Amino acid sequence: VQLQASGGGLVQAGGSLRLSCVASGRTFSRSVMGWFRQAPGKEREFVAAISGSGGSTVYADSMKGRFTISRDGAKNTVYLEMKSLKPEDTAVYSCAADTAHYGVYATHKVVSAYEYWGQGTQVTVSS
Repeated sequence: VQLQASGGGLVQAGGSLRLSCVASGRTFSRSVMGWFRQAPGKEREFVAAISGSGGSTVYADSMKGRFTISRDGAKNTVYLEMKSLKPEDTAVYSCAADTAHYGVYATHKVVSAYEYWGQGTQVTVSS
């Protein structure tokens, strides 16, 4: 599985961005997909995850209500819609795939739950 994230950029506080992650491979539709972020000098942080069907999602508490994860099976793509962005949201955002599970669980909040990672896309929020 190869993952390619895009859609990052520079945005003012209060603005919105939509990130995309295109996955190659036939296992996409059966995989849990997640988004993580990493700010300079900080550890990688969980953002959101979605089940293989797209029917179930898990979010980091601090991002509920502002971020929305979704997926399009026909396009092998998972999205992260981000609204009301804050300067503290500045980070490299990466997508990840867990091909061993179809359902999403609280355990998908940890980095070790995922086998495959994309290269990340930079999001910078100016104040």
